[in-house]
Amino acid sequence: MTFLYAAAIAAYSGCGLYLMLSRHVVRVVLGLALLTNGAIFLIFFSGRIGSMTPAVIPLGDQELALDAANSLPQALALTAIVIGFALTAFAVALLVAAYKRLDTLDAREMTAAEDMGSPFLPPEGRPVEKAASGKADAGQGDQKMTGQNTTGEVKTNG
Repeated sequence: MTFLYAAAIAAYSGCGLYLMLSRHVVRVVLGLALLTNGAIFLIFFSGRIGSMTPAVIPLGDQELALDAANSLPQALALTAIVIGFALTAFAVALLVAAYKRLDTLDAREMTAAEDMGSPFLPPEGRPVEKAASGKADAGQGDQKMTGQNTTGEVKTNG
């Protein structure tokens, strides 16, 4: 029976991973939900499935019964459910916002960030040249600090 549970969890998680590798964003979100549920099942089934005795110490006893259910995997599974739901809700909200802005659900067509260019290059597309000596840097820094060029004119933004 344990092998059957392990195979079911592996198949569930495998399907989730397969969907997450898709280029369609809805499939990625569904794959994320499947993978999250696979992790929840793994945590839940790790704590003795067959035990039906509650994890409660009877009145007058000092310790828990040996065949009692383990409450730690149940608490971890509950925490994983909450985190998985929050992650899925955030992914769906992100998906809806991306669809409203980009009008597509295909990840290959979501190129708005690449279309803006590299954040490490100046707007002209050329790399910034560095000065050869420290004096040149100091002079340029003074001009930038004062807002004046070499002729003494004040620069304005406009």
